[in-house]
Amino acid sequence: METTPNQLITQAARQHLREVRNRLLDLHKLLLDDERAVYEQLHGRISNNIMLQLLIGDERFAWLRRLSTLVVEIDELLASKTPVMMEAAENLTSATRRLLTFDDGDESFGQKYHAALQRQPQTALLHEEVVNLLQENSA
Repeated sequence: METTPNQLITQAARQHLREVRNRLLDLHKLLLDDERAVYEQLHGRISNNIMLQLLIGDERFAWLRRLSTLVVEIDELLASKTPVMMEAAENLTSATRRLLTFDDGDESFGQKYHAALQRQPQTALLHEEVVNLLQENSA
């Protein structure tokens, strides 16, 4: 998608970003459930409260925070009361695409994400769906 400087986000681009956000959130949940299952195999069952604490503070779950952060950034952009530029939306979709296609240089995320994709076919299918959505023209 080719944009001009200072172009406001279009309604189509806003809807596309909302779709990306929703699918990314679905992907995040699958990855979180998978990582929780792996953790519980090693340490036994845990409560939802413990899981939340682990997600927030445990290094084992740090890689998932990259996706959490992207979802929050998209939410903030979509909820903004000030005018939103196309460039901001494009930057978020580009950052998401780079992360999910192992092109952003984050080896820690890439290794753990790749392992999760190998463990769970449903996650791999959703990954493909999100990547395809990120490549669509949203203008």
